[in-house]
Amino acid sequence: MNRNALSEFNPSGSDLISTSYFRLLTHFGYIVIAIPIHLSVYNCVCVCLCVCECVSVFVFDVGKKSWKFYDWTKVTTVATFGEYDAELMCYAHSKGARVVLKGDVPLSYIVDPVNRTAWIQEKVQLAKSRFMDGINIDVEQAVETGSPEYYALTALVKETTESFHTEIPGSQVSFDVAWSPKCIDKRCYDYIAIADSCDLLFVMSYDEQSQIWGDCIAMANAPFNQTLTAYDQYISMNIEPKKLVMGVPWYGYDYSCLNFTKEGICTIPKVPFRGAPCSDASGKQIPYSIMMKQINSSISGRLWDENQRAPYYNYKDTEGRVHQVWYDDPESIALKAAYVAQRGLKGMGMWNGNLLDYSSDPIAQQRTVDMWNALTPSEHRESAAVLSQTE
Repeated sequence: MNRNALSEFNPSGSDLISTSYFRLLTHFGYIVIAIPIHLSVYNCVCVCLCVCECVSVFVFDVGKKSWKFYDWTKVTTVATFGEYDAELMCYAHSKGARVVLKGDVPLSYIVDPVNRTAWIQEKVQLAKSRFMDGINIDVEQAVETGSPEYYALTALVKETTESFHTEIPGSQVSFDVAWSPKCIDKRCYDYIAIADSCDLLFVMSYDEQSQIWGDCIAMANAPFNQTLTAYDQYISMNIEPKKLVMGVPWYGYDYSCLNFTKEGICTIPKVPFRGAPCSDASGKQIPYSIMMKQINSSISGRLWDENQRAPYYNYKDTEGRVHQVWYDDPESIALKAAYVAQRGLKGMGMWNGNLLDYSSDPIAQQRTVDMWNALTPSEHRESAAVLSQTE
């Protein structure tokens, strides 16, 4: 059983909800017992929860108000990477979802145990002051096996988890890892010890072309077989599947082609990254919302690569240069979601929740619904529908 926080959001600005208010909430198989805590400064009532989690949808939010349009029947954790938003905190809690801090620190700084302890305590106190439910540690720095930073990072995760669990009982501590444990981007971490210490690993199954060792050509952001093989690698290290959340991209890569063959192969400029001669840094990231507008005026329309099981399209810019754009959509994400269910992973998430089109346009709305639905295997959607009807 885990503890979370639930808030009863009061957008009308009327009197606060009575602190004698209790309710039993069922959310994706959660059984929730609520104990109210009065939080007048934000005009909401936060309450502690006992939560039995069955499926997770982990959302990274980078700020502003897109969160108002998220599918809250699915969201279980929001990692706040933008400015603190008390309204988001209250609303997420009212839907039974956790809200967690971002945690990042130069590893050279926390090699010193004194600095490490101070950083952890600062984050714990910040989480307490903002009525938040944990922390997502997002350290993506290069680390050599056996280096002082290697051991410091492992200690950071362990000590952060112990401190949060002690100071905020039932809080969640997660750690972001590369799409594969094979020293991707020179991130040679002690993945086994880190996984054992924290509550979950968010596997960033995107930017998988950050190091291209073969032909310097445009390819899928998260090729299907390559992505799934990496999860098998994590699991083969005796990391529990229930500690793994699959992260998928809600963005794509736009590559300008140096050469575009009649077979549709797009050769891209060589931009080295952490030892590799070529990388996706040759392209630029583009939100799903923009791609769905751009694809209508492309020279190809949506295409599908069966080997990588990913969509892409080609277009010409104003100077007549051919571009190739690779991305993920409901079809490619649903294939990965099926694997999540089959292998018993903890759930799915995305970078990031703000990248869809939440406008009132009917076509955009349907595309947004489809992207959210792709995250949850079909057997869980009935639970979401029931919750939606009861709220």
